[in-house]
Amino acid sequence: MKVHEYQAKEIFSRYEIPVERHVLCNTPDEAVKAFRQLGTDRVAIKAQVLTGGRGKTGGVKLANSEELVRQHAQEILNMTIKGFPVTRILVSEAVEIAAEYYVSFAIDRNARSVVLIISAAGGIDIEEVARKTPEKITRYLIDPLIGLPKYLAQRFAFALFEQPEQAKRMTSILQDLYKAFMESDASLTEINPLVLTTQGTLLAIDAKMVFDDNALYRHPDIHALFELTPEEELEATAKERGFSYVRMDGNIGCMVNGAGLAMTTMDMIKLYGGSPANFLDIGGSSNPVKVIEAMKLLLNDSKVKAVFINIFGGITRCDDVAIGLIQAFDQLQTEIPIIVRLTGTNENIGRKLLKDSNRFQVAETMNEATLMAVKSVKGEIL
Repeated sequence: MKVHEYQAKEIFSRYEIPVERHVLCNTPDEAVKAFRQLGTDRVAIKAQVLTGGRGKTGGVKLANSEELVRQHAQEILNMTIKGFPVTRILVSEAVEIAAEYYVSFAIDRNARSVVLIISAAGGIDIEEVARKTPEKITRYLIDPLIGLPKYLAQRFAFALFEQPEQAKRMTSILQDLYKAFMESDASLTEINPLVLTTQGTLLAIDAKMVFDDNALYRHPDIHALFELTPEEELEATAKERGFSYVRMDGNIGCMVNGAGLAMTTMDMIKLYGGSPANFLDIGGSSNPVKVIEAMKLLLNDSKVKAVFINIFGGITRCDDVAIGLIQAFDQLQTEIPIIVRLTGTNENIGRKLLKDSNRFQVAETMNEATLMAVKSVKGEIL
């Protein structure tokens, strides 16, 4: 679960992590009022959306007058950033920056521990830094039995700052950020950038937090901040209907019974040069209603140009699955190719039922079915 910058900063403040003064606004008039309230010569106006890359898309602007504040606020509130409409903005006190740093705690699943990631090259181009000059980014694994005591935090702080006073402040920030990470069951806490001002102060002028969905029941205050993205709404709807769904960027919709088979199906599609549009595990049921709901999810994605239904009939017999598919597609109107691979108990009967219906392209093996799906989206004759 992601939260907005202003929400992450509220959590940071509870843990005494220094942030700049800011006011959340919903309208240009509120932004002008915030500018007056802050009483500063210059402010940053920042879009509040659950995605990154705001600075590169014009979602962050500086203003030094009421006229510019109103103008920029209106412009940003009219924006849509990576599919997210901007409905709120943060008006923040602009600070004089001497240097920018990157600091985060995340989960390293391979090492099975928390990892501290720091860099003296923070800012909006940290991704470029990671790609082109990865040596500028340092990673420290945190032993879960030790955590981040002061002596370790000091060691990491001196990796960024030579001046003892700055390193001392950084030590506190690292310990507080780690504490926020652990106590809130986060999977990511990130400050980018952490700035050193010309007055020698360290401030988190941006904040990002992502939380473990499975631990939200322990944090009702954080769960109350939950704001579903369109993709998360789809996934939540799918969960309510009894299957697992994750949307992706490809054009071959996948409907599969079993998570392992679903993963294999996506691998096969990639192997043959295609691109899966989703992960969809409908479980072992051949219930036509469930198939209809699953197909609606797939067909609501305009990028889907073919559907690959990959079914292994074990306890669920293939002829029952075939009857369920036929009944479902009696109620569905679609012109896109539907490729079905059906194997298992009574597979010959099931395949014959599907072929006789003249609605499906039927395959016996995964190789054959995958090739049919990939060729169909490429417009090749089968």
